[in-house]
Amino acid sequence: MIRVVIGSAAAAVAMFVIGFIFFGLGLQNLAIRSVGDTQAAPIQQALRANIAETGTYMVPGERTPEQTRMYGTGPVATIHYNVEGQVAGMNAGTALKGLIFNFAIALAFGLALIGIDGRVKDFGSRARVAAIIGVAAAAFTHLGVPLYYPHDWAWYIYLFLADGIALAVAGVIVAWFIKVPPEPAVVGEAPGERAEAEAHPS
Repeated sequence: MIRVVIGSAAAAVAMFVIGFIFFGLGLQNLAIRSVGDTQAAPIQQALRANIAETGTYMVPGERTPEQTRMYGTGPVATIHYNVEGQVAGMNAGTALKGLIFNFAIALAFGLALIGIDGRVKDFGSRARVAAIIGVAAAAFTHLGVPLYYPHDWAWYIYLFLADGIALAVAGVIVAWFIKVPPEPAVVGEAPGERAEAEAHPS
């Protein structure tokens, strides 16, 4: 178990580095759009004047006949609204919370791999399982959103790539740290006979 914890810590750091590459160097601007200062100010004022509580809003929504009609004709927006705002960039507290979160996700990989290490004994197979699960989780989390809602695909494809790569790398790292001891040879069996039989089953 101690190797899984160490592997999870290493994977958490790797995920943090990948996250910094995708979201700390400005690459996210390839997939996300912004408006100029002259447009941002009145939009922010309109938000402050019309929305009082932090939350996620669909504007227009689908809860009244009039807004349903407006929703169909567009334009529409999904607003992740925070009344208090947030300091731009990343501070030490945010980084620490991110590392802890990454560690928890990597540890979940480790616990899952421990559950199958008796049947999946080689590193390559464990790494493949972990990487596929990571990519599948990222796809389900992000690519389903523009599939069902009127959101642009570019941003969610970018999120899928960032998280898919981070999760796959984390899974591979954790898989490497899990060491499965070789099965003891049967009495009277030469050390290489078991491996030869498994490699060339009759």
